[in-house]
Amino acid sequence: MNKEEVKARIIQTGIIPAIRTPAADDALFAIEAVSHAGIGIVELTMTIPGALPLLTRIVRDNPGLVVGAGTVVDAGLARRCLDAGAAFLTSTGLELDTLEFALRNQVVAMPGALTPTEVISAWKAGADFVKVFPCSLAGGPAYLRALTAPLPLVPLIASGGVNQQTAGDYILAGATALGIGGNLMPREAVECRNAQWIAELTRRFLQMVAEARARRQQK
Repeated sequence: MNKEEVKARIIQTGIIPAIRTPAADDALFAIEAVSHAGIGIVELTMTIPGALPLLTRIVRDNPGLVVGAGTVVDAGLARRCLDAGAAFLTSTGLELDTLEFALRNQVVAMPGALTPTEVISAWKAGADFVKVFPCSLAGGPAYLRALTAPLPLVPLIASGGVNQQTAGDYILAGATALGIGGNLMPREAVECRNAQWIAELTRRFLQMVAEARARRQQK
């Protein structure tokens, strides 16, 4: 899948599940549960023990799944993630070396940002998407709306604390997609291997995104 196809998948799906678990087995279960429930994209954070070989395994065993690498802190790690098969690279903050690496290698770049200055800097530097993190702590949907009003051309990903109460509001505020972790794949559900719990949450979040997008189009 090329860069434009990955971008299209992110936009179409509207949700990027962020996999951040204490063990590789937990990550494998969460990915299987959320992908079987209908989301064909995941972000595997590099804080998981053995994240790089795990990334290689997931990409190998799931050819239809778009797998990105999260919490990429420098260009060296970005190279290893790309070699392992990552289809996109995300960082918690504005890490310009990682962004420049992604641009040189034609891989989707999603740097993190919070302030208007950071968002503008990321966009001017060539980001494909800008992940607003931690969005909930900065004011939630109201804060995202304040960013999208003067920056309507920047595709923003709301990330950090997105839940069932705020998901639709973020889309209505102008978010291109949502980054969701524990509120989509609760720790208890993963520990108990309760795939049905995750499937139900996946259904709810996908429905929220679809309904909010329809409402936004009507405005």
